[in-house]
Amino acid sequence: MKLVAGNSNRVLAEAIATYLEIPLAKCLVRRFADQEIFVEIQENVRGEDVFVIQSTSFPANDHLMELLIIIDALRRSSARRITAVLPYFGYARQDRKAGPRTPISAKLVANLITHAGADRVLTLDLHAGQIQGFFDIPTDNLFSVPVITRDIKEHYELQNVMVVSPDVGGVVRARALAKRIDAPLAIVDKRRERPGESEVMNIIGNVEGRDCILFDDIVDSGGTLCNAAEALVAKGAKSVVAYITHGVLSGGAVARIAGSMLKELVITDSIQPTEAVQSAANIRVTSISTLIGEAINRTASEKSVSSLFS
Repeated sequence: MKLVAGNSNRVLAEAIATYLEIPLAKCLVRRFADQEIFVEIQENVRGEDVFVIQSTSFPANDHLMELLIIIDALRRSSARRITAVLPYFGYARQDRKAGPRTPISAKLVANLITHAGADRVLTLDLHAGQIQGFFDIPTDNLFSVPVITRDIKEHYELQNVMVVSPDVGGVVRARALAKRIDAPLAIVDKRRERPGESEVMNIIGNVEGRDCILFDDIVDSGGTLCNAAEALVAKGAKSVVAYITHGVLSGGAVARIAGSMLKELVITDSIQPTEAVQSAANIRVTSISTLIGEAINRTASEKSVSSLFS
């Protein structure tokens, strides 16, 4: 087995390599003067089971091209099997036609990864589970719930906790967490007027006096979380924290969260945290390297991956 890492999240790749007790394969990824990407695999991978670790986070297009070119280089180097490990799958929010004459970019990206030469895909908390069907190759969608459950149990008393879904679409995800920690569930009913903006309309469930845990897959601008936290406090919540798998945190999101009602925002390192995120007082990062490392190990040894979550 070989591990190859692009430039999107080198720290996570090294943590996964440490867990698996194998070094990252030597791989040169550099740019020409016009920003064309050049890749050279600097060790023999013929007949190897290769895992390429690369989140397609900001800058999404650069990191996606790195992934595609690395896969192509491995295919032309006679790797036996290539698995694209995407801790964060960019373009996942474009999983349907949102209006007339608009693309389904998640399907396009799935096609690009497949045609570049990937044999399998391993990813984490897809924005919509049906995106697995966009790939014409085996796809394992991991869930961050075990990691988040452990973190909640280490940091919070569970007797007064209530899990809250920040929108109706995330109810299934939030219910899975609530079931694991044996907590009640509430839902924030919101209406999105335009992309990047949200307006909280109503809270479904009694949150008065509760320590509320908002749980979702992606935080981008932070508007939804901040509005939800404000609405929960207005309804009598004792405290509000948020657990989010993918911390995109674009634009002024970090400053927005720092000035919000959120006691704490916990994100995973599926996207490499920026300096602003690392220095924020109420943002904490927990690692999913062990989860992904174990999934890679089981894939390489042809063992069950789904049993990680049973």
